[in-house]
Amino acid sequence: MSVPQRPHRPVVRDPGVLEGLGGASDPIAELHAAHESAATLVHAGRAAGDPAVTARLVALVDEIGLATVADLWAARPARSLPGALWRLYLLREWMRTDPAGVAREYAAGVRFAEPDHVVAGVEPPGPDEVRRVADAILRGVFRGDLAVALERAAAFCQVVASGRGDLARGVPDLDRAGRLQQVARDLTACARLWRSGALH
Repeated sequence: MSVPQRPHRPVVRDPGVLEGLGGASDPIAELHAAHESAATLVHAGRAAGDPAVTARLVALVDEIGLATVADLWAARPARSLPGALWRLYLLREWMRTDPAGVAREYAAGVRFAEPDHVVAGVEPPGPDEVRRVADAILRGVFRGDLAVALERAAAFCQVVASGRGDLARGVPDLDRAGRLQQVARDLTACARLWRSGALH
């Protein structure tokens, strides 16, 4: 099977700013496509048990582009399987595209969110570690406990939000920190839903 040519990377948006991405022309068809594609991706990845398959799923955005993933999942509720996957892929893209900036905010937030830092597992909090954790979180979706992967991403968001708040230079930075905290709350809720069999 030939691998499609890698598309140009779109501009990466901060994962705290999710509004306005993805569009709906047929709401019912899009709803089914979003939920079915998310469930298929997760279940196929978990059933494969093949590191090569996992690596391709982790790098999905690299292959098909962030805009395609946004079209599929961005419009779904935050506390749904496609909504959770969208946030995880967006986080990975952000962490890989601006690892130095993310690492700076993460390092600033560690002293305010030590328990979350332990769960997130970015040690030491540098750009290389941020990139490594970005992939590790998504590998956990397909090869580990999905709830743990969601909780790890939520903890990461909490630490970065704390750092962003500490480094804030004005209201817009504080607003972005607040939106990132909301992403963390949504991912934590998704972890609970997954454990109860209610994340669809």
